[in-house]
Amino acid sequence: MATLHYGATGDPVHIEDRALAHLKVVIATKLRRNESFTLSWKHADDDPRGRSTIWLHPSIPLRFIFEDPEAPQLNGRWIDELMQSANSTGGIVLVDEVIDAPESE
Repeated sequence: MATLHYGATGDPVHIEDRALAHLKVVIATKLRRNESFTLSWKHADDDPRGRSTIWLHPSIPLRFIFEDPEAPQLNGRWIDELMQSANSTGGIVLVDEVIDAPESE
């Protein structure tokens, strides 16, 4: 389980490694453009029930910590979906990865 540390709060956000690796690409792209946006997610099973949203701004410290030392191969389609979400008025909503089924011969 990866961890996202944002701002001065002591409460880290726990997100699955693969999901955070994809979010990192989208978040870094938006912040590099000096764009602010929201990030929303459903709480993990071991956290209190519910969902959370944070406002991401380029001036607020951000740290990504991954459990797996190797970066995963990224899914371009998932990054595109997250980026479209980031560019909407609702901000990024962490959705499950969509994996294309192999084509039948």
